[in-house]
Formats: sequence, structure tokens, C-alpha cells
Amino acid sequence: MSLAGRVALVTGGGRGIGRAISLALAADGATIAVNYRRDEDSARETARAIASTGGTAEAFGASVDDWDQDQAMVEQVIARFGHIDILINNAGIASRGQSVADTDPAEMERVLRTHAFAPHYLSKLVLPSMRARPRGDIIMISSVAASSLGPNGAPYNMGKAAMEALAMTLFKEERRNNVRVNIVAPGLTETDMGTRLARATQGIQSMREIDGRSPFGRVCQPEDIANAVRFLVSDAAFYVTGQRIEVDGGGMAALPNR
Repeated sequence: MSLAGRVALVTGGGRGIGRAISLALAADGATIAVNYRRDEDSARETARAIASTGGTAEAFGASVDDWDQDQAMVEQVIARFGHIDILINNAGIASRGQSVADTDPAEMERVLRTHAFAPHYLSKLVLPSMRARPRGDIIMISSVAASSLGPNGAPYNMGKAAMEALAMTLFKEERRNNVRVNIVAPGLTETDMGTRLARATQGIQSMREIDGRSPFGRVCQPEDIANAVRFLVSDAAFYVTGQRIEVDGGGMAALPNR
């Protein structure tokens, strides 16, 4: 699944799922623009890891919920690498687990701007470059939360639902321009954010404590998400757009038969 000659901008690309995606797409030959907001060290370390295996990657700072910073970042990436034809809208933040009645309005705005405004901003900014290329791909890293819509997480649920609505609108608009738009929706994944969530909701200290009751005997890993992404942006998925893939081992329904 060669991605030689393609340039991928991965938001939140230095850690967790974003890092796994950055490494996977680089392994398939793509040049990677590793976006970060605050953790420059992790982004640069990810870029170095890619370079150490013969790939090309650089770190680019921007808070993705800020239009001006996004515009500057996209301009910098295109100036450096010539184009962007893969966009991975991965950067995300958790909500604080409050009921609607107890949610701080500032939290609502912050979470929605990250999960809904930022993918809209970045998609708009990269589309001119994508339309000039033989193929473009936009992947939204959503969540199974957009399906379950559980209590005490309205900002996150709403943000991911809005992201998915954007994807379903965008694929219809851009299909004629050879731009494919798809959604990957992880379940609980072993990242810093996923581990914090599991500790808060399940009272565990380590993800190893729930491997045995997870589908296929282990918790979802960032590489599982990355493998779905690398398929969707490859020639193997030439005829795939407007699709949503849940990567969660089949979810709760799979647990009795794991």
C-alpha cells in the first residue's frame, strides 16, 4: 500500500493514536507533517523516529481550534512539502464527565471547537491543494461515543457527532474532485486519555486489568486505529468514501463471545 509522493498532515500527531498513524503512514511512504499544540517534544520525537527509518517528517505547531494558526500551519506545510493530499483530523480532548446541568459553558465551547470547528477549518484549508492532486483523503478520527451517546459527556458526544456530520456532508461535496472522506471511530484505546478515562470510570490502575474482558483478549491499541487509516488512504480503498469504521473489537456485543 504505497503512499510514496503523498503528504499527510496529522493533527495531534506526536502522541497516542496520532503518533501511531504518523508512523504507519510514514512506513507506507508518505511524508508526514506532525501537528502539535503544546507537546513539541513528542512531535519532534515522532518526526525523528520516522527519519530514523528513512522517512520524511517535520513537526508543525498550531492550536487546531484557531483559524489563524491553522491557516499559517497549512501554508507552512505546503511551502515545505509542496502539497497536502492526506488530512487526518485526529487532535482531541476529553470532556470532564459532568451532567448537562453541571457542565461549564467554557468547557462546552472548548471541546466543540476542538472536535467540530477544527476539522472544518482544516478541511477547508487543505481542499485547494487536494483538488489539484490525483487523489485526496480526509479521515476523521471520531469515537464510538458518537454512537452510544452516554451520559455525563455531552460536550464530547456533541463534538464527535458534529465531526461525523461534517464528514458525511463533505464526502458528497468532494467526490467529484477525487477527494475521499471517511470516519474511523475507536473504542476505548490504550492512550494517555484512554487510560485516564478507564481509571476514572472503571477504577483500574493499568489497562492490563481489563485485557481479559476486552474483545480478543486485549484493549485496543493505537496501531489498530492506524491500520484502519492506512487502509482507507491506500489504493486498496480506491472505491471507499463516506464510510464509518468502528475499531472496537465489535463493542460490548462481542464480549460474551470474545
